[in-house]
Amino acid sequence: MGKIHVLDDKLANMIAAGEVVERPSSVVKELVENAIDAGSARIEVHMEEGGLQSIRVIDNGHGIAATDCLIAFERHATSKIQKERDLFRIHTLGFRGEALPSIAAVSRMELKSRESGQHSGTQVIMEAGKLLQQKTMGMPTGTEVIVRDLFFNTPARLKYMKTIQTEVGHVSDLLNRLAISHPDISFIFTHNGKTILKTAGDGKLLHVIASIYGTNTARLMVPIEEETIDFTIRGFVGKPEITRANRSYVTTIVNGRFIRNYALNQAVIRGYHTLLPVHRFPIAVLHLEMDPVLIDVNVHPSKLEIRFSKEQELLTIVEQTVRQSLQEKRLIPEITKPERKNPVSSFSSAAVIKPVQQRIDLDRPTQREIETFQRWIEPEKKMIDDKGEEGIPVHQVKEDASPQNYEIVEGQSQTVEKFPAPEERLPSLEPLAQLHGTYIIAQYEDGFYMIDQHAAQERINYEYFYKKLSEQQIESQELLVPITIELTASEAEILRQHRDMFVQVGVELEEFGTHTFRIRAYPQWIPSGEEEAVLREMIEMVINQQQINIGKLREETAINMSCKASIKANQHLTRQEMEALIDQLRQTENPFTCPHGRPITVHFSSYEIQKMFKRVM
Repeated sequence: MGKIHVLDDKLANMIAAGEVVERPSSVVKELVENAIDAGSARIEVHMEEGGLQSIRVIDNGHGIAATDCLIAFERHATSKIQKERDLFRIHTLGFRGEALPSIAAVSRMELKSRESGQHSGTQVIMEAGKLLQQKTMGMPTGTEVIVRDLFFNTPARLKYMKTIQTEVGHVSDLLNRLAISHPDISFIFTHNGKTILKTAGDGKLLHVIASIYGTNTARLMVPIEEETIDFTIRGFVGKPEITRANRSYVTTIVNGRFIRNYALNQAVIRGYHTLLPVHRFPIAVLHLEMDPVLIDVNVHPSKLEIRFSKEQELLTIVEQTVRQSLQEKRLIPEITKPERKNPVSSFSSAAVIKPVQQRIDLDRPTQREIETFQRWIEPEKKMIDDKGEEGIPVHQVKEDASPQNYEIVEGQSQTVEKFPAPEERLPSLEPLAQLHGTYIIAQYEDGFYMIDQHAAQERINYEYFYKKLSEQQIESQELLVPITIELTASEAEILRQHRDMFVQVGVELEEFGTHTFRIRAYPQWIPSGEEEAVLREMIEMVINQQQINIGKLREETAINMSCKASIKANQHLTRQEMEALIDQLRQTENPFTCPHGRPITVHFSSYEIQKMFKRVM
């Protein structure tokens, strides 16, 4: 007798539940994605005790037909795809038809749904995948799903659950990303009766960013937009002054679906180039739209990863778009009063777009940025009255809504004016003094600036050395006494393979024994007295980074030399030296950060100074 047999439906559902339902956030993900696919404009998620006691998801979508309510609990029952070719043109978040039966198999579950246009709804009660009750009932259009006692019949799974705070954190992170993915949907998330997230659902991505990261962070976001034949890119990237310790704050949305893609995240980070400090990462939100035939979403059980058919082209466009958008901005940090702390992801006070009336700001946007901003935040001629919307804040945008006239502020008590700015990204500053032999204090009509003289000199030197390293013909000079480098056998082999790279940057290497090399010539503009240190660092760089290319070698060498050749802290400068340094800084392509990503200049606005002395209230 054969040993192979077909599993019964109950056991198959239990196995599927192990893949689909890993923790409470898995349940929320499946149910909320179904609600989104149902065309909902408002989705509520209410949890008790980290979701293990109960999860309740309510939406106002088009609902489920009475005849389909039971069928929905069958494995692979779905309305999303019909034929094999539909797998290659998926527009919905869910499509496998495994969510409801898998969740029902490990919980006590109740489904209530009323289809649009029907006079009554249907209630279905399940326990461990078994039907207990089905009846007709009155209810609003939409669907409500309640999942109680998750994993009650699989106690082994409960042992792997983390703390309540951890489980709530996973759900909060999930809903934050879904809210970012769908700014046109109002999301409400509560845990044990406490509101954690509430978004307005007004379609404005910047308002969602404000609700999750805070209004001060939203005010420091730069709009980005690009469109090609295959791809449309829209979203926001944070100015370099707001960074985080990990990459998880780079959020990528493809056709309305949040995905994890290391290559895309790296493309965003590369777009910042030298604007980010070492080991710091940006806040960014990218919405990518493309033809579904260019992607395959059916490559990961939780659909978090997708495959692109034109990935390299997409990565190049993303990097260039981020870089161009940041290059068009003035990235000088403003010294302002710290933001009042609010609960994370909570609208405890109104996030309002207010006209600016007293603040001097040199942040003049480009025409492209104005058009992008207006597309994301369309002017409204009326204030939205939200008194009947359970505390969802007012979002007000008046006419001529563009970045130079409006900013997000917390509350509605102050308005700030931005005066016209000169065209320069860094204004023509007048140096006044030097602080602690380290910072230049300079003034302009909009307040005063502090400049880190070492960071400024590093930026100037970096761009100079990088340009020199990139020249076709590099002038080299011979050493009277060649520098000898002794290596191990494996290190010597790596150096042999990359010898041409050194020729391209003006360094002449020759073998001198079995595992020894001699440097006979080097570029004449290497900082005097630092020749041997710079050359040894270049060799170590190539040996330690075997995947290094000529571009990376030029960049890291320029960074190393820029630091060695720069003026140091506690070095006093004359007024003429300070003026020369500022003039050279203004001629650089990026006068805002040193090559290591640290800010060069900070700005104390006239308005903030007046506030400190109570000249304005």
